[in-house]
Amino acid sequence: MKFATLKDGTRDGQLVIVSRDLARCVAVPEIARTLQGALDHWHANAPALAALAAELDAGRLPDAEPFAPRTAMAPLPRAYQWADGSAYVNHVELVRRARGAVMPPEFWTDPLMYQGGSDGLLGAHDDIVLADEAWGIDFEAEVAVVTDDVAMGATLAAAAGAIRLLMLVNDVSLRNLIPAELGKGFGFLQSKPASAFAPVAVTPDELGDAWRDGMVHLPLVAHLNGVLFGRPNAGIDMTFSFPRLIAHLARTRELEAGTIVGSGTVSNKERGGPGRPAAEGGVGYACIAEQRTVETILTGAATTPFMRFGDRIRIEMLDTGGRSVFGAIDQVVRPFR
Repeated sequence: MKFATLKDGTRDGQLVIVSRDLARCVAVPEIARTLQGALDHWHANAPALAALAAELDAGRLPDAEPFAPRTAMAPLPRAYQWADGSAYVNHVELVRRARGAVMPPEFWTDPLMYQGGSDGLLGAHDDIVLADEAWGIDFEAEVAVVTDDVAMGATLAAAAGAIRLLMLVNDVSLRNLIPAELGKGFGFLQSKPASAFAPVAVTPDELGDAWRDGMVHLPLVAHLNGVLFGRPNAGIDMTFSFPRLIAHLARTRELEAGTIVGSGTVSNKERGGPGRPAAEGGVGYACIAEQRTVETILTGAATTPFMRFGDRIRIEMLDTGGRSVFGAIDQVVRPFR
């Protein structure tokens, strides 16, 4: 099944089921008015939602309407929890290597994770509105899962069984604010503004064989100002699977249905070096910071600038047939006031 939340003037929007080809949609207020409502009673709601999704895909729902991604909010416009991991340890290792920092061995065995703001999540076509280019505006292309209720101390099997939906994320980062915040010894706050999500959330079965081992085995494609920036495969070099990330988060707390858990920046290694930009035939990168890191490692200085007002970032994942799975995140950076 595929779901979206359409703008209707309320904070939480209107839940719709979206056809597999992302062409049509239908509201289901008789089952759940919002995606959070559907998740709150998933086991009761899922059979009826699946039956309607099958009818929609078969073209048998006369009240279905064209699906317009620009009218979509984030699938969960506000969530009880948004926790972002750093499952691609290659990304962490490169960043630390560029600044001459030692990589602690436990980074390979214990996930990094931060808790971000979830009270206002951006839609796929919402502008990235910020006050100062000097903050070091960066995109981060990621995959995320949405969970059902998860018990404290959940096993990997229980965590895997609690995954209800998958989404794409642009976890916007303000790179030049990060060092001072981390230097205080507490963590991210001002350096992590609102994250944006692709217009459609999908159940794992929609990915077919691409969903296995708790990972999505498809390239995540990012274009910056219309130019390919990266296409790393989300199923390669993922040190910690989604069940592992969920179990890590649930070690000391229960998770409520609707919890979002992100993968962190997707990052692939490259044999014989720290990776090549897409323009040089490599898989490229899922954030500007990683390309700048590689430039620093190879030449001693970063040359790729962070995003400026007017820049556009597009993030999308295509299946093996070249069809968009989640729709695209397509955002422009705009000045605040």
